[in-house]
Amino acid sequence: MVTTISPYAHCLLCPRKCGANREEGQLGYCGETSALRLGFAGIHRGEEPPITGRGGSGTIFISGCNLGCAFCQNYQLWNGIGRTVSLNEFAEICFALQNKGACNINIVTGSHAAPALCEGIAEARKRGLSIPVLWNSSGYDGIESLKILKDTVDVYLPDLKTLDSDLSVRFFNAPDYPEIAACTILKMMEYRELNLGAETMIGGVMIRHLVIPGYLANTRQVLKWFSEQCRGRALLSLMTQYTPVYLNKNIPDRFVSDSEYEEVLLMLDEFKIDDGFCQELVTGSDWLPDFRRPNPFSSELSVPVWHWKHKVDNIV
Repeated sequence: MVTTISPYAHCLLCPRKCGANREEGQLGYCGETSALRLGFAGIHRGEEPPITGRGGSGTIFISGCNLGCAFCQNYQLWNGIGRTVSLNEFAEICFALQNKGACNINIVTGSHAAPALCEGIAEARKRGLSIPVLWNSSGYDGIESLKILKDTVDVYLPDLKTLDSDLSVRFFNAPDYPEIAACTILKMMEYRELNLGAETMIGGVMIRHLVIPGYLANTRQVLKWFSEQCRGRALLSLMTQYTPVYLNKNIPDRFVSDSEYEEVLLMLDEFKIDDGFCQELVTGSDWLPDFRRPNPFSSELSVPVWHWKHKVDNIV
């Protein structure tokens, strides 16, 4: 008889390698046990065009996080919000999204829950789930998690927040973030070649980078690396939606300026990057999600399907 040891029993799933016995209820660095907890699921229409498609992206927000950025816009999800779901309920959520017209299942920040999420997707596939699965992560994914995900994920949507170890310590609470994220993205491109369907992305990698006001040298470094390592193999999504959320006093207390935005556009020309998307300059905080509400996002951007306080299709 072969005895299978749970990957949560001595957790080494992410680069933190905290060793917590999450199977027995101990909290890992991510703040989670082995139970799969979700905060929200819904149709999201505010993603990049090949991710949104015609029907919107079927986003599923996972509770907990193995990173903990100083200006995280989804900070409520690693600050207690969420509810445990069974694999059956997770599969129901996937089907509810597909039935609502979602063009993909977009799993947001699930690195610490990779084994359960793979099981949940496998269960949904058995029942007929047919749309692509996206892995939307901070880029701080462990090799162990990537191996588990290899046959489950169709599209990878990682962040490349920084390649500067000083900024990694200051803003992202992980001095090894640059080397981990770079290796993670290279491995993702090895797993999936770029495949753009008629209207949506059905395979490959799209790399997101958030411009931090006052730190354009960081963006320059990331764009240079993308140009050298990823051009022609992945898409770039350059984001300007940085918004102070005041979790940390030492973060930039302003939005990206018009002059900074123009400088970033010049960088794209300098490095000859044209395979991807650049977000229009975004200022203001009205769009920030609040996961305490049945619809955390603007009604123009989101159609709720599931909420941690409600059952599937029972949003009130």
